Amino acid sequence: MNDGKPRILVLGGGFAGMFAAKELARRVKGLAEIELINEVNYFVFQPLLPEVAAGSISTRDAVSPLRQLLRGARVRQAHVHDVDLERRVVTLFQGQQRRFTEVSYDHLVLALGQSSDLSRVPGLAEHALPMKTLADAHRLRNHVIDKLEHADITLLPEVKGQLLTFAVIGAGFSGVEVVGEMRDLIHRSLSFYPNIDPKQIRILLFEFAGDILGELPPSLRSYAAKHLEKQGIEVMTKTAIAEASGTEIVTSSGEVIGTRTVVATVGNAPSPLVAKLPLPKLGGKVKTERSLRVEGFETLWSLGDAAAIPLVENASERQDFAPPTAQFAVREARALANNIAATLQGKPPAPFQYKSKGALASLGGQRGVAQVYGISLKGWIAWVLWRAYYHGFVPGFGTRVRIAMNWFLDDVLHRSTVQSGMAKGSSMAYRRYRAGDRVFEAGNRTDGFYIVVEGRFERRMKDPESGDVRVEEILPGGDFGQAVLMGEVLRIGTVRALEDSRVLVVQAEDFRTLVKAMPVLRDHFGLTDSKTKDDQ
Repeated sequence: MNDGKPRILVLGGGFAGMFAAKELARRVKGLAEIELINEVNYFVFQPLLPEVAAGSISTRDAVSPLRQLLRGARVRQAHVHDVDLERRVVTLFQGQQRRFTEVSYDHLVLALGQSSDLSRVPGLAEHALPMKTLADAHRLRNHVIDKLEHADITLLPEVKGQLLTFAVIGAGFSGVEVVGEMRDLIHRSLSFYPNIDPKQIRILLFEFAGDILGELPPSLRSYAAKHLEKQGIEVMTKTAIAEASGTEIVTSSGEVIGTRTVVATVGNAPSPLVAKLPLPKLGGKVKTERSLRVEGFETLWSLGDAAAIPLVENASERQDFAPPTAQFAVREARALANNIAATLQGKPPAPFQYKSKGALASLGGQRGVAQVYGISLKGWIAWVLWRAYYHGFVPGFGTRVRIAMNWFLDDVLHRSTVQSGMAKGSSMAYRRYRAGDRVFEAGNRTDGFYIVVEGRFERRMKDPESGDVRVEEILPGGDFGQAVLMGEVLRIGTVRALEDSRVLVVQAEDFRTLVKAMPVLRDHFGLTDSKTKDDQ
């Protein structure tokens, strides 16, 4: 710790984590050292992801650098592997070598959000496109354009029908905004595809509940559904997806629909780290007191999508807990900062109190719905309000200016159909090492399986019991990196090149998947199914 000051670690750089670090830096300035740890060095403004996917704003304008936003806090880009709650230590993998690093804390804030789990529906995890991250939005845009390109040239009617059928699962705010923006992208691009008739386009929105946008009043839900249907979107309520493949989906009623595009805005699950921590949980979320302090812990706090935060005493119903929205996350961050500051000063924390000011949704086609301070709005005025609200919410003056310019240009110019970043890197790559180069050392995070093509390598492994060091030479045709096969997280040996050498590296996750699928490989390496787990 610096100058004996307590250290506050914030895990996660989304709405909850970024605003928590920002408020802490302002509220406890001089009292503590603030550090935010995140996988990437930028903050994603998630409400704008559907517009990124549709191409109405550029990718860079939905993100802001964390270091620029958090002037009074330290930012560390690293993968959080585990938390030792007794020692108050967070273990990380950081840097190019993915070095194992421990960082101690006095107060820890869990703001890791949620991940996607589509495994309950056969085929959905393999074929559905999620909408959680900036990469997801980018991938969806490229995917839709790719289907239009293919549909324009195919001579097979069945294939063309599958290519021009687009399905979105989940009709909450995210699903409705995604389907509306996707519809705009498709129809505004058709002038460039002369062999596609607009009547051949089929867009479907599936919702298991009886209505879409369930958090809004019935009048707004009804307007939203009618507007989407007027735009040519088929709204299918009380319908779930039973299974999926690369060319079709099967609904809960047994209907088989040919499609090569399935977008899933459902399937929320706790982050892997939160899931494995021994903490009190409710529905996979960390249970907190009303003060945002985790139940049973004095120096552990949680907020945002990762937390189940009661708004009333003895909360039991869904409405008794804070909803997972940006509006609430920002207010939770402010309350958390005040409570940690109070704790540092020996004062009791206060209960979190906040009442939603309303909700807004964009429906595409320059229409929206909104309920603000109890007043219901719909149509163009609601869409303008939606844009104005989120435009003012975006952090950074420069970003707001660029977004406004993007919106203006999008209204007067054609939508771009350029595909970018479509090429996917191979899971295998050759690497060259000079004599004396270290490939990796014991304690690094596993990154892949190495096959020697040319040259010689030396591996040193220390026996954990006797302390003896075993040294062996690896020649062409040999391999190293067995920790990957065993599902280990850390390298257990150090490898360096004895002469100028070349290896083929297969990425860890891809190699484990291959070994699981091929019994001959498991037999070759002398492994059982229990030894090919996917621990990360």
